Amino acid sequence: MRALFGGRAKHDYLSDALTLLNGWTREGDQIRRTLVIDDTQHAALTERVKVVADALHLRPEISRKADHTQIRVGHHDEPLTEGDVLLAARIEDAYRAVAEPDEDRLG
Repeated sequence: MRALFGGRAKHDYLSDALTLLNGWTREGDQIRRTLVIDDTQHAALTERVKVVADALHLRPEISRKADHTQIRVGHHDEPLTEGDVLLAARIEDAYRAVAEPDEDRLG
């Protein structure tokens, strides 16, 4: 993904990348995603996100309210970066891993 940010303006690539992240909405310099998952899935997702976020040196905001988990990526006072978008993509991977049953284990 890093190679994509070289040619055109960085903003264009970030916007393009964000369109590929279904369910994420942009709010100023942050992107947000709300997931309807149970407490066990929330715990598993949080652990997976922590590993990826630590590797990228980023700190997403993850909160649990009633039956959903809300995630915010980015900073209030800095522009959205390619690292933020990469983290959101990795969060999507982690979400699919905890929310969808593993077909291989079932069969």
